[in-house]
Amino acid sequence: MKYLITLLIAALLVSCTTQNSSKYSKIQYEAGACFGFCPVFKLTVNPDRTAVIEAEHFTFSEGHSKDEFSKPREGTFKTTLKTEDYNRLLSLLENVNLKSLPDLFKNKNVSDLPTAYLRINYTDGTSKNIEDYGKNGTPKLRELYNFLEGLRQSQTWEKVSD
Repeated sequence: MKYLITLLIAALLVSCTTQNSSKYSKIQYEAGACFGFCPVFKLTVNPDRTAVIEAEHFTFSEGHSKDEFSKPREGTFKTTLKTEDYNRLLSLLENVNLKSLPDLFKNKNVSDLPTAYLRINYTDGTSKNIEDYGKNGTPKLRELYNFLEGLRQSQTWEKVSD
């Protein structure tokens, strides 16, 4: 009887582990510069919820001054995303239906908008890359971008290098 219980517990643990595994091997979001004070950074999120921000300008800095561009980059920061935030990210990615979207969104009418670069690597070896000038591709993409950019303030980041 105890062998049967042990077997059932082991099966349950394996089942839970399998259900929680992500189909994404890497999620990258890069916010490009504009002619103003747009944050410039690259965010990488891994399936274990660890995240790294390579912060250039206006990512964590308080002031908004053109002098920021003459200063060195803000640095590299790391964190482990809160479980609920990571799950929200996965949900947003599912709702966007990335594989059905074009790889390029552009806005020819304005010349000073930031560009978003979204790079998704799947565990099956495939990937999806989206370049979005103006960060205005679709409403669901905008929601995803806003969430990703909000992670700068909603997480506790530790500086690991300049």
